[in-house]
Amino acid sequence: MDLTAATPPAVTSVSVVVPVYNEIGTVRQALDALTSRRIPGYELRILIVESRSSDGSRDVVLSYQGLPNVRVILEDRPRGKGHAVRAALAVADGDIVLIQDADLEYSLDDYPALLGPIARGEQDFVLGSRHTRKGWAIRKFTDQKLHALVLNLAHWTFTLMINASLGIWLNDPFTMYKVFRRRCIAGLTFTCNRFDFDWELLIKLVRKGYRPIEIPVSYQSRSFNDGKKVSLFRDPLTWMVALVKCRFQKL
Repeated sequence: MDLTAATPPAVTSVSVVVPVYNEIGTVRQALDALTSRRIPGYELRILIVESRSSDGSRDVVLSYQGLPNVRVILEDRPRGKGHAVRAALAVADGDIVLIQDADLEYSLDDYPALLGPIARGEQDFVLGSRHTRKGWAIRKFTDQKLHALVLNLAHWTFTLMINASLGIWLNDPFTMYKVFRRRCIAGLTFTCNRFDFDWELLIKLVRKGYRPIEIPVSYQSRSFNDGKKVSLFRDPLTWMVALVKCRFQKL
């Protein structure tokens, strides 16, 4: 008897971390798409962290509680996206971790391309780059062109800083799509609560020896009028602190 013929193909488990805060305009559509997503060879384990929204998003999130492979974590107050992601990482049990926002800026169709290099054992850390498919893809706000210009200039300035600091070359180190083997974060402690968590995660993984590859992804930017939450004044300061602290402190 050929036992190998009866052996089912390996399935890779993926913890999809979804922070939610005041996303009433998109959260149901995003979660419907995610909970119905089926990718051959992968088991998606969805971790939704709701941070006490004030617009009704919590009620929407609660309607997904109890669905197969869905776990809802309720925070008592909003502390930032980074805090929400950290709460999910503390209980994530998938072989791979993928961070997914509850808006519609990124496409779920890119999951196979992002997960493939890790599942095949070729890479441990992947970034979904918004800059390699059709050139400069991000932040083209038709209703807030000045805001878009400021964010784009800041993006390239901070990208240069982080590349020079770490001795790497990345086009989009601050992308939402950060995908990595869960074992990569073993032994690491994370403290950042806002969008500076993107910096902390990237810097600490690179310092631990994991050099990411960038996979091109689709991206449709939304403006501040559409719900973008980055602060033009507060967040750059936290990014600078995160760069200095995470680059030089002991892992």
